[in-house]
Amino acid sequence: MAEENGSASGDSAAQGATAQGLRMQVLAQFVRDMSFENIVAQKGLTGSDLQPDIQVAVSLDARKRPAPNQYEVTTKYKVTSKNKANGDTLFLLECDYVGIFHIDGVPEDQLHPFLLIECPRLLFPFVRRIISDITRDGGFPALNVDTVDFVTMYRQEIARRAQAQQAATVN
Repeated sequence: MAEENGSASGDSAAQGATAQGLRMQVLAQFVRDMSFENIVAQKGLTGSDLQPDIQVAVSLDARKRPAPNQYEVTTKYKVTSKNKANGDTLFLLECDYVGIFHIDGVPEDQLHPFLLIECPRLLFPFVRRIISDITRDGGFPALNVDTVDFVTMYRQEIARRAQAQQAATVN
């Protein structure tokens, strides 16, 4: 199995970069944009009839910055909690969390997976804490977001792009 021995495409990118003298430095990390809408409080609903169903959507973006070897990686989280009983939204949280990285020693062909796997992996514990604090401070139980598998996300996005490209060439 490729995933077990570390030869999967996303994992091998990180391992290959490490073997060649990778240097990565987190220059900054910050919340670029955040919104929390407490629909329960706005509508005056009571807690006894609420049965939350929580959905978490994650998207990623990475781009080169003007400075040499600097990259900006944005992780976007959209957390929606709906009442299982009637489908009404209980709360909506959107958070764009950004990391600015200085990266040396990653071959060009491995940079894309490195930026969209390893960098978000480093940012995740910080954004998880923010989401937990915001939901708790918003009057709900603290939400501890499950660990995100950025390797699988990357593979799914590559497969989606390949399908889209193949469909475009067929048409």
